[in-house]
Amino acid sequence: MRRKLAGDAPPSAGGGHAPSASAPSEADLAQLSAAIAAGEDLGPFVRRAFACGRPEPLLASLRAAVRDREAEIEELCRAHFHDFIRAVDDLRSLLADADALKGSLSASHSALLSSAAPLLASLESFLAARSLAGNLSSALASSRRCVRLLALAARANAHLQAGNHGLYLALRAVDAIDRDLASGPEPLPLPTLRRMLLSVVPAMRAHAEREISREFSDWMVSIRAASRHLGQVAIGRSAAARQRQEELRSKHRPLEECITLDDDGVGDLDDFAAAAATADAADGAAAASFDLTPLYRAMHIHQTLALGEQFKKYYLENRKLQLTSDFDVIAATPFLESHQVFFSQIAGFFIVEDRVFRTGGGLSSRPDVDALWDAAVGKMVSVMEDNFSRMQTANHLLLITDYAALLSATMRRYGYPVGMLLDVLARHRDKYHDLLLADCRRQVAEALAADKFDQMLMRKEYEYSMNVLAFGIQSSDITPAFPYVAPFSCTVPDICRIVRSFIEDSVSFMAHGGGGDTYAAVKKYLGRILSEVVDASIQKLVDSGSGLSVSQAMQVAANMSVMERACEFFTRHAAQLCGVPLRAVERGRRDFPLRRSRDAAEALLLRLLRAKADEFMRQSDGVNWMADDPPPGGNEYANEVIIYLETLTSTAQQILPLPVLRRVLVAVLAHISERIVDLFLNDSVKRFNANAVTGIDTDLKMFEAFAEGMSSLFEDSDQESVKNEMKAALVEARQLVNLLMSNSPETFLNPVIREKNYNKLDYRKVAIISEKFRDTSESYFSTFGTRGARQNPKKKSLDTLIKRLREAS
Repeated sequence: MRRKLAGDAPPSAGGGHAPSASAPSEADLAQLSAAIAAGEDLGPFVRRAFACGRPEPLLASLRAAVRDREAEIEELCRAHFHDFIRAVDDLRSLLADADALKGSLSASHSALLSSAAPLLASLESFLAARSLAGNLSSALASSRRCVRLLALAARANAHLQAGNHGLYLALRAVDAIDRDLASGPEPLPLPTLRRMLLSVVPAMRAHAEREISREFSDWMVSIRAASRHLGQVAIGRSAAARQRQEELRSKHRPLEECITLDDDGVGDLDDFAAAAATADAADGAAAASFDLTPLYRAMHIHQTLALGEQFKKYYLENRKLQLTSDFDVIAATPFLESHQVFFSQIAGFFIVEDRVFRTGGGLSSRPDVDALWDAAVGKMVSVMEDNFSRMQTANHLLLITDYAALLSATMRRYGYPVGMLLDVLARHRDKYHDLLLADCRRQVAEALAADKFDQMLMRKEYEYSMNVLAFGIQSSDITPAFPYVAPFSCTVPDICRIVRSFIEDSVSFMAHGGGGDTYAAVKKYLGRILSEVVDASIQKLVDSGSGLSVSQAMQVAANMSVMERACEFFTRHAAQLCGVPLRAVERGRRDFPLRRSRDAAEALLLRLLRAKADEFMRQSDGVNWMADDPPPGGNEYANEVIIYLETLTSTAQQILPLPVLRRVLVAVLAHISERIVDLFLNDSVKRFNANAVTGIDTDLKMFEAFAEGMSSLFEDSDQESVKNEMKAALVEARQLVNLLMSNSPETFLNPVIREKNYNKLDYRKVAIISEKFRDTSESYFSTFGTRGARQNPKKKSLDTLIKRLREAS
């Protein structure tokens, strides 16, 4: 074969010479040899050769590779041929030894069989005995197991017959049976017993679940009925605690001025804390009066049945449904009638929930209780907002607010947040006070309309105590003789009673449900009733006029002075009701809250007095402006005004406070001064002479004498300053008359002299009046001296003044 493969390749079909087919290149041989040595696939080489249409080079390469392999195999056989011959010889020499060993082993085996026969018989007897012992042990164990299971079943039946108190023990026995059946080494040998137990265990568990569910349902019904009573008791305890606090506050109030301001209220706080602790203890006793044992038993049984989480969800869902049904209490009846039942039911519900949360062992969680409370608060807020918005009676609003505040105080002691409830009450305290203000506004308007503004007459001491001492508006601590004519009209005590009632109602609302600083809030609303009701009503009366006479306007102004003392009483009364030391009130005094109506009343009085003065001043038409001689006793209008002012003063000093009377007199005198200046400026006065000026000077002296005489009325003041103030009211007219009577009128042009002697005069008015101050030379000179040929210096000075003022304007 080798020689055949090594021969020449046959010639090609065409007989031509093909050097590439018979003599492959070295690169092809190397590539093919490498692929064969590596055991690679020769398919690519074959496909390439046939694809090129020249397979002969490939065949030549393969033949060359075969020849190489054959040579290697031949050399390998030649190298190992002698070793193989030697191995065969060795095996033949061992064959005889193996035959000898075989005979020896056969003899040993025969000897062993003959000696082991008795032992094998004993072993078979032992195995049979052990098998019998195992069967007996298994039968005894199975019997004991069956007896134990039957005993457990009998115990479970006995506990079930004992009622709900034995359910847990019955379930423990059932669990023991179930564990034995499930985790035993082998199933029970009695199929009937096994089937019986497998059917009884679920039945017992189902029976236990039904019984405990029935008991739990009965408890849910009973706890709902008990919750209302529990809530009423708890809220009643809060009301009693609040009452004790108020009694303690009233007991300590007389002592508050005897202790330092830094220690005010310390004893009260201790007493309040003791009262609150007593209320908490009472609430705890009330909370212990209801029984949660059925609930805890149901929870324990369900946990034993591996239904703990399911029972928690079931409990929570049922409580949610109960809470929702509690909200329906107010659906059938008006909220005013059902609000106590509504709030009591919710309070009792969450007192129970608090107890369950603290002692239920995880039956309810804080988020679950908070979610229920949030839902209840949202419902209560919605209901109160809706009903408060439709209420138009302050007493109804106060009644509901009071009970809601008690509910908040009760639930706060159990750790529930009540901020939203208190916020509702705080938001509607403005509504409550607006209703109160509306009632007070109506009452004040009726009191003002019924008052004739005459001095109030009191015939008995009890009338004086009820109308004066009760409001601290007496001007003296000495009890007057009766009958007593007060310096105020009946409006003052009526308004005081209205405001005092408002303060007490406001304190009651703020202390029970208003939240925050009670005194600050009451003081705020006190300011509102004084400014928005009393002040506005009096100002409305004054602004409308309502046909008030001078005496009535004077009485209104006198009332306002008394009301200033009454406002101090209102502030003290509010502080006492709120438990605030009076020293703190004295330090925090504010301005008079009825200032606008007081100013309006004084303005009305001044307006009427000015109108009366103007009425008398109109008689100035009888003034002779070109008189040959000055009037000896002044002009007639001045005498009329003086008589009226003296009559007015004698009446006013009986009812008007001296500061008010002083302001009124100063204002009237200032108005008279203005009217005197206006007399000179009147268009009907074309010219006037020195005699007319002398008459006006006489009038001014009369008014100045009146002002000086009035200064004696003000004994408590500096009489000299009062005299100067009243004379200063006439200064404009006095300066004008002095200028017209001056021998050198042109000194008005000197800034220094004008600032000193004529600082109240307007140069425009002076220019107009000076133009009118004309006179014939005869009458003019006769006024000041004998006639002469040359011009009078005063006339010349006046002409210079007129010329300079005309240039300045």
